[in-house]
Amino acid sequence: MLTRLPFLCCLLIAAVFCAALPDSAVAEETAKPKRLLLIGQGPDNHKPTTHEYMAGMQVVAHLLQNVDGLQTIITKADEPWAEGPELLDGADGVVLFVSQGAKWLSQNPERLAAFERLAQRGGGFSVLHWGMGTREAADIAPFVNLFGGCHGGPDRKYKFLTTTMSVADGQHPITRGLETLELEEEFYYQLKFPKPPAKITPLIKARIEDQDETVSWAWQRPNGGRSFGFSGLHFHDNWKQDTYRRLFKQGILWTLKYPIPEKGTDVAVEASVLELKPRK
Repeated sequence: MLTRLPFLCCLLIAAVFCAALPDSAVAEETAKPKRLLLIGQGPDNHKPTTHEYMAGMQVVAHLLQNVDGLQTIITKADEPWAEGPELLDGADGVVLFVSQGAKWLSQNPERLAAFERLAQRGGGFSVLHWGMGTREAADIAPFVNLFGGCHGGPDRKYKFLTTTMSVADGQHPITRGLETLELEEEFYYQLKFPKPPAKITPLIKARIEDQDETVSWAWQRPNGGRSFGFSGLHFHDNWKQDTYRRLFKQGILWTLKYPIPEKGTDVAVEASVLELKPRK
């Protein structure tokens, strides 16, 4: 027994020493669930069945509910959204689906600062439709620095049409399992992106006025974080498309650095999840 004491003491000392190493803190942090903030709003001035922000976030929450180690938190970010900075400081990623999201981001300095802190931590950023929008050019740059693409300024382009939507980069993890689709949509296009040397990866193109226009992108940000956007989903009914649900689910997972299966993710949801309730 006495001969074993030095060995046991060494083990004890080693255990105490390892517990103090930075790697142990990293391992503990990695074991925690990732927190994804789903940011929606109440109705804007668009008619029912369009710009259904909160209903859209409910669909996203259902799509992600079985992802291991991921906690989704839905928040209704109508002004003044006083709890916003605190929620952002506790998040690992965000999904933004609000009215004039680029304007909304910049109109509150504390809100913008919280988004910037999340970016500095390598957080994931995903944005959908009018969530990337602003009518004012001054709001474009802060938004592009975080999300990568913006539908902004007086020269912004948008069009209602029935068109073909196809994969632009079949090698990217986000586009796994996606198919060419023909449907009715309002797409924003000729979006504002970061200037070179920043490199945006086009994921989805839509045929608009005889041109293939980028309507979805991925961006590996210089700080190590990731951003993803899709300018479609004006119409809530388009959530019924498997390709739409898969694109958005995989885009979010990519920003959070989750692996994506080679054949794409499961995007089955109950029909009731996609049904709209009458607006109050």
